[in-house]
Amino acid sequence: MSLIKVDVISVRNINKLTIEPSPAINFICGPNGSGKSALLEAIFILGRAKSFRLASIKPVIQIGQECLVVSALKQQTSGNLNQLGVSLNGKSMEIRINQQNEQLKSTLAYILPLQIIYPKSYELLDAGSSFRREFLDWGVFNEFTEFLPAWRKFKKALSQRNSYLKTKAITQINVWNKELVYYGTIVNDFRKLYLERFTPIFNEILTWFLSAYSFEINFIPGWDMQKPFQQVLLDDIEKDLRYGFTHSGPHRADFQLLINNQLAKDFVSRGQLKLIIISLKLAQIQLLNQRDNNSASILIDDLIAELDQDNRAKLLAFLDSLKCQVFITTTDISEMGNLCQLEHFKMFHMEHGEIKQQ
Repeated sequence: MSLIKVDVISVRNINKLTIEPSPAINFICGPNGSGKSALLEAIFILGRAKSFRLASIKPVIQIGQECLVVSALKQQTSGNLNQLGVSLNGKSMEIRINQQNEQLKSTLAYILPLQIIYPKSYELLDAGSSFRREFLDWGVFNEFTEFLPAWRKFKKALSQRNSYLKTKAITQINVWNKELVYYGTIVNDFRKLYLERFTPIFNEILTWFLSAYSFEINFIPGWDMQKPFQQVLLDDIEKDLRYGFTHSGPHRADFQLLINNQLAKDFVSRGQLKLIIISLKLAQIQLLNQRDNNSASILIDDLIAELDQDNRAKLLAFLDSLKCQVFITTTDISEMGNLCQLEHFKMFHMEHGEIKQQ
């Protein structure tokens, strides 16, 4: 379901604010530097216990303050309320769920799944494979609860194998090969199954924006699938020993978007590429919300700068049809077009880190 109340303390230029958002679309309006993006950042921190803008949390904490705090009430499908809270000071983290301390970020992420669309999102298909793995694994993480423990055990096995590669401890390497193959195969199978479920939804959404093209998603598992993973590790052993790390496996996985066997990013215009990436993000949300009854929320920062008027109207109509909670920042609400088409929405104005409902 949705956040029904959010409290933010000491996030960038926000000293303290409270917002009671709509369960549908929320427009956060105001001039540049007013705190709109900071509000989205605060909500993101509540769901991920980290910023989407910076790796370090220190610059996010308001100048002169020791820590930031974000808390909220989230209504569940059952009607029950979850009390969520995150406090970060740059060195330590405190997560509280229903007045109880929680150590795992993943618990928070399951309760409040969030997808962010912001200017850096449009680098997804241009950037390195790690960005696409992170995108893919967020979806797999929310689709299969068994994925996370398998991924953690794979990462542990990978770390151990790499450490023994550096010391040329062949006997130990062979022991960890078995762990790597076992958990790596599980990780790979979950990713493939997720993409099987994801792809038709993505194609349907993309047709909404770009009906003239037919796309194909090509999954790259991270090793030559013509051979068993165990055999690939054996074939790579000299190279792995020489460089001190494992070259093949799910940690090198990737995916490509193809049009007529060409990479989409090399085929379409920059504007069309943005629509493709928006469709990828929305498909993840729709797949998750189909299973969990609209539990996920969408954060969209600086929408006007990225889409023309016709595609903004298309996107708003689609977001309205999703029936999930959305937060959109804009400097000029008039650029959003005719909002009468929307079934439910709230509008808020931000100025100097303070917010008022309009």
